[in-house]
Amino acid sequence: MDLDSLQIFKTVADFGSVSKAAAQLHRVPSNISTRVKNLEAQLGVALFHRQSGKLTLSVEGLLLLSYAQRLLQLSAEAMLALHSGAPRGILRIGTSESTAATRLPSLLSRYHRHFPEVHIELVTGTSGALLAKVCNFEIDAAFVAKTFIPPGLEMQPAFVEELVLISAAGAPPIRTPQDAQNRTLIAFSTGCSYRRILLEWLGSAAVRPERVLELGSYHAIVACVAAGTGIAIMPRLMLEAIQAHEELAVFALPPQVARSKTGLVWRTGHASVALDALRDELHR
Repeated sequence: MDLDSLQIFKTVADFGSVSKAAAQLHRVPSNISTRVKNLEAQLGVALFHRQSGKLTLSVEGLLLLSYAQRLLQLSAEAMLALHSGAPRGILRIGTSESTAATRLPSLLSRYHRHFPEVHIELVTGTSGALLAKVCNFEIDAAFVAKTFIPPGLEMQPAFVEELVLISAAGAPPIRTPQDAQNRTLIAFSTGCSYRRILLEWLGSAAVRPERVLELGSYHAIVACVAAGTGIAIMPRLMLEAIQAHEELAVFALPPQVARSKTGLVWRTGHASVALDALRDELHR
């Protein structure tokens, strides 16, 4: 496979049409069709389903597209890096909402000062969702809580968070899992590492929340907790950033529960000048 064939394949996949891809690439449609058919013959698979003049990616085509996007990006990045001697291009990073709000501003500000020609794109989500995006080549790396890392990924330690339990101001104290019996847990969706940590702590004493209310932001979670809807777990730094202490009761968790490590993960063998520079920045 050569990069030109991959670019033609990707353009056809993006537009779903040989004629539109030909116009985009300033080539004749017959040349585009021939190059796609040659690539299919070389790989021994059908990359597209052809129906009524429309092209849709096959399962094999979807798989190749993920690799093609990465190979083309790496090619462009390599040419830029060799030309300038410094990292350039796009670096896509996944992160939790709390890490983005409390840990990344200073880190990424330093990074930008050192490497102003790198354009960073942030994607937020739960640890589970971000790990899937790294594995599927949708992002280059992600900051996730260090709980379970799938095979094929590498991790570099980044931050250590202190987790705390919060409930409405004036609510009975929560010092043991039994104190949370019959309480509603307010949390992010399944895949959130902090939610898993709290559920495991409660489960160690056979305590299950009355129900789980899923919300999409820490501000919404804090508002519901302050209203007496339930309890939640969150990093202390995030709680301090929201500045809602007067409306909440904050309880310490046991050290083995409260201490949560966050790491930067990327695909094993993934080569990127911009990512290597970010990893070096973490060491400083």
